[in-house]
Amino acid sequence: MPRLAIAQIRPHKGEYAANLQRIGGVLAQVAALDPPVDLVVFPETATSGYFVEGGVREVAVTAGTLFRDLEGQYGGTRPLDVAVGFYELFQNRYYNSCLYATLGPRRSGNASPGSASPGNASSGNASPANASPGNASPGIKHVHRKVFLPTYGVFDEGRFVERGLEIRAFDTAWGRAAILICEDAWHSLSATIAALDGAQLIILPSASPARGAGPQVATAEVSGEPGPRLPTSSLRWERILRGLAEEHGVYVAYASLVGFEGGKGFPGGSVVVSPWGEIVTRGALFEEAIVTADVNLDQITRARADSPLLADLEMVLPHLIKSLGKGEAGSGKGKAPAIEFDAAPDGTVASRVSPPASRLHTVGGKGGGEGDPLALDVELAYRWLVAFLKDEVVERRGFKKGIVGLSGGVDSSLTAFLAAAAFGRENVVGVRMPYRTSSPESLEHAQLVIDKLGIPSVTVDISDAVDGYLRQAGDVTPTRQGNVMARERMIVLFDQSAKANALPLGTGNKSERLLGYFTWHADDTPPVNPLGDLFKIQVWALARHVGVPEVIVNKPATADLIQGQTDEGDFGISYPKADHILYHLLRGLRPEEIVALGFTLAEIALVRGRLESSHWKRRLPTVAMMSQTAIGEFYLRPVDY
Repeated sequence: MPRLAIAQIRPHKGEYAANLQRIGGVLAQVAALDPPVDLVVFPETATSGYFVEGGVREVAVTAGTLFRDLEGQYGGTRPLDVAVGFYELFQNRYYNSCLYATLGPRRSGNASPGSASPGNASSGNASPANASPGNASPGIKHVHRKVFLPTYGVFDEGRFVERGLEIRAFDTAWGRAAILICEDAWHSLSATIAALDGAQLIILPSASPARGAGPQVATAEVSGEPGPRLPTSSLRWERILRGLAEEHGVYVAYASLVGFEGGKGFPGGSVVVSPWGEIVTRGALFEEAIVTADVNLDQITRARADSPLLADLEMVLPHLIKSLGKGEAGSGKGKAPAIEFDAAPDGTVASRVSPPASRLHTVGGKGGGEGDPLALDVELAYRWLVAFLKDEVVERRGFKKGIVGLSGGVDSSLTAFLAAAAFGRENVVGVRMPYRTSSPESLEHAQLVIDKLGIPSVTVDISDAVDGYLRQAGDVTPTRQGNVMARERMIVLFDQSAKANALPLGTGNKSERLLGYFTWHADDTPPVNPLGDLFKIQVWALARHVGVPEVIVNKPATADLIQGQTDEGDFGISYPKADHILYHLLRGLRPEEIVALGFTLAEIALVRGRLESSHWKRRLPTVAMMSQTAIGEFYLRPVDY
């Protein structure tokens, strides 16, 4: 009975040598486990991080180089199989690949890992070593190159790597395995090919960012314990994995990356699924972990006997393949099948035509007419954003402290609460920056937050700095004055951040960003923002959950730049209405479809107008492109590279 381990790790972006050492540390931990482990599976792109964009060329290595470097890192006393996701250089092309290899026990005189630098040449990746059942000799057993490359939404793989063209099983010392990488598994045919080729275990490394924090049904139990709250995308992954395992009667080992890259969070939550589609074990959420499980290959026999779906497929597949693509004869193309009709009691017929896809859109497992699509699982969102701040500020940028401009409003208050949970209250600096016309209530409410959290604070009056400029500016409008005040506050915040060696944290929410309700290069300036993908009504819900004082949550939202000003007064529409209209516009609904959900055309036009007129505020400055090395066009590196 082989025993496997899944190592859900957080790689350092673009740092092959550092990640190799991290993998070596995991291998040392695994080698010390009792009972011993036969196979350890690492996530997709474990040697580099996933969103490296044009950096693929800098981090890609040959399979032979990776195997040599892993051998140099391994110090165990018995052979160990490893599956490691990496960007591969193979025959002058780049791939998103996974290496399966057997590492030999450390012997005296073993070669050192060498330079461990990307791109070192090696002939070891040309073809896997000859492997057969029971053969535990060190060497490369298989390299799988990702077939289905997501190039949509947040993904752009097809631009940077080429697709593999093969899925097959291979022999190991303990049995027969196959590898699929992330989206490969979303196509059911991939697992079918692997199972038909004899796979008993499907190894599935993944780097799939978490999406969705809406209310959810309970996740699958493990060892009799209820499952944890999971992101909506993780719930979908588990449905896919359980179906894949049950349909084909195979074990599935899903290794999920951990950590945040440019704000996109890899959730972990790695799982091992049995041939009956049951989750055997699950890794922690948003945390590095080593998950172990025993794989009883005899269970595959029983599962396939109970549900012989794979055997049925083997029998009929040759016939199905013969008929594939054989449509009715026609001029150039096969004719579409005729639409079928059912007779009604009165003798008339109605076609089986599905309603438009937009009418069937679901959110968080509920139909369009059920529940609120902006409802938030506040505890999951809280854990998610605290993990985000820890990862982006401490792990990736090397700061121990955060600094927040406290306006007395709900957004900055919530950011301070999240930061205190992420860094510790002693490592969060609250900065109050009043102007002479600011509401005294704003100062009082900011102090409420400072006192409740027990964080250090600074108060800097910006009146003299702002007025000194305005006296020379002439003909100053309220809008110009407000923009000067907002930008002056960012000058103060960044200067105080340098003094405290603390990273400035943004406080702008998604509603403000989409409606363009912020001062360019002021409110949007801080490099890390935990609230930028939360609508205002979601901010209110989360603020109540974490304990932001009710007097702050309940008061009208205001930028407090002009006396008597409120956000909703400036918009001409309430946040709840604007947020829901924005949500539906972003999902692609047409105005007439949104009207059917209870909004007026005038309200939709108002929100849509603000959305479409402020795209420029959400982008970096436009630069005239004159070369093939233009920054952000050809020279592509993520912000955390």
